[in-house]
Amino acid sequence: MKQKRRQGWTRFLKGYGCQSVLAPLFKLLEALFDLFVPLVVADIIDQGIARGDVPYILQRCGVLVGLAAVGLASAITAQWFAAQAAIGCASAMRHALFAHIQTLDFSQMDTLGGSTLITRLTSDINQVQNGVNMFLRLFMRSPFIVFGSVIMAFTIDRRAALIFVAAVPILALIVFGVMRLTSPLYRRTQGQLDHVLRLTRENLTGVRVVRAFGREDEEERQFCQENEELTRIQLRVGRLSALMNPLTYVVVNLAVVALLYVGAQQVEGGVLLSGDVYALVNYMSQILVELIKLANTIVLVSKALACAGRVQAVLDLEPQMTFPVEELPLTGEEAVSFSSVGLTYAGADGESLHDINFTLRRGETFGIIGGTGSGKTSVVNLIPRFYDATDGQVRLFGRDIKEYPQAQLRHAAAVVMQRPQLFSGTIRSNLLWGNAAASDKELWAALETAQAADFVREKPLGLDEPVEQGGRNLSGGQKQRLTIARALVGKPEILILDDSASALDFATDAALRKALGALPGNMTVVIVSQRTSSLQHADQILVLEDGRQAGLGRHEELLEKCPVYKEIYDSQFQKGGESA
Repeated sequence: MKQKRRQGWTRFLKGYGCQSVLAPLFKLLEALFDLFVPLVVADIIDQGIARGDVPYILQRCGVLVGLAAVGLASAITAQWFAAQAAIGCASAMRHALFAHIQTLDFSQMDTLGGSTLITRLTSDINQVQNGVNMFLRLFMRSPFIVFGSVIMAFTIDRRAALIFVAAVPILALIVFGVMRLTSPLYRRTQGQLDHVLRLTRENLTGVRVVRAFGREDEEERQFCQENEELTRIQLRVGRLSALMNPLTYVVVNLAVVALLYVGAQQVEGGVLLSGDVYALVNYMSQILVELIKLANTIVLVSKALACAGRVQAVLDLEPQMTFPVEELPLTGEEAVSFSSVGLTYAGADGESLHDINFTLRRGETFGIIGGTGSGKTSVVNLIPRFYDATDGQVRLFGRDIKEYPQAQLRHAAAVVMQRPQLFSGTIRSNLLWGNAAASDKELWAALETAQAADFVREKPLGLDEPVEQGGRNLSGGQKQRLTIARALVGKPEILILDDSASALDFATDAALRKALGALPGNMTVVIVSQRTSSLQHADQILVLEDGRQAGLGRHEELLEKCPVYKEIYDSQFQKGGESA
């Protein structure tokens, strides 16, 4: 990792060293031919036109066409190699960034945020690609033309060439001065773009909630504020960048005037020919064009460097969790054990969990209940080690959870999240996430247990029925049952249902719990629920209140000894036992 930091983002160009060398070389070849053009035109004026020699003029025009053809071929070749290197670098960077994001901890992902990661995977890397492309094509060609024009001017007339010597440093000062002013602003622009993307993403994903609460005007106002800030920064950068063209044009045009003045004197004195003056003006025009190109290239490269730094900042993040490689046997009767466990999220003011203690044996059903924000999801996220406990110890099958490899942990403990997440594809492709080698028989068995087989059979294509992004073409209950089936396909040792049956009716919920209890083997089931009816048959129930353990025991015991549990129960059931 330290070596990666030293090398930086340029390591992604390593596989394209040949293209990175050939692209500027062919551009230099094109530039070399461009430098000969003014001399040939001057020769046509001084020799062909002055003497009225038409064959000589045609001959020299043929030379110009040849120079143009060879220059065009060199330019196309250079563009081919530059595009290969730029696209290859961007592709390698995008793959590396995406792979690295997969290694980051949940806490790091929470800190970074999804919107900024999307920006860096898309917009930032595209800027890097454009910057690399322009750098390989123009960053050597433009200085070569500038200095080559100065040298060629000296071969024509030293006195006139001094004008070039005076103009070029002034032009360089303007170009690099503007670059120095705009470079920090491009970093601010990309940062503000993160905010705009976050707002856009939140509003698109939560559009129903926004409309349900009639918050369209407020959200639009907030978006406009962030967008106006982005526009303000971009306009400021644009105004500074816009100074470059007029300033450079003023300097170059003054230099052209000086050249014409000096050239006229030299022609009148017989030192220069009229074609030489034309060549000098042409060389000054080439310098102008190339410096404008160089300026635009510097702007793109500045953007690219700012964006590459943002990407590198994510790549430099080292995962805080470390996992061993060697798998361990999952032995022992204690499936899960929490000993004085506490959890504080990164950036949080206080603990989310404090002094949690329980032991869960193999084959048991364990319930977790509590009010909103009491820490139920925080507890279950510690079992597959999505987060590390900041206090105490979590043990799995008799060993510290930190002794297990990541893949073994995630296979042993399958989590069905609160919010069901399906991916575009088919029902079959989503179920195979649990076990890529599962047979149709195993898939249908998992669907039967999850109470999803009936509605899947009703689909025209069955297991091959298309699933849209996020499961938009399925109801909430269908999505929840499919995500439970997906977890069951992997045949985990521990199945964690994090309030994942909230969209199911009481009858389906009861049937699901009955089916889970009838599964062969000693699978341990952890159920997080707001319904006491879903947990009353559990072997143990953990009651949480504000991140603390308010009670632990069976349903009947908690009704007698735990006021928090009894309050939840009474709020859901009338005294007569009927549903409220």
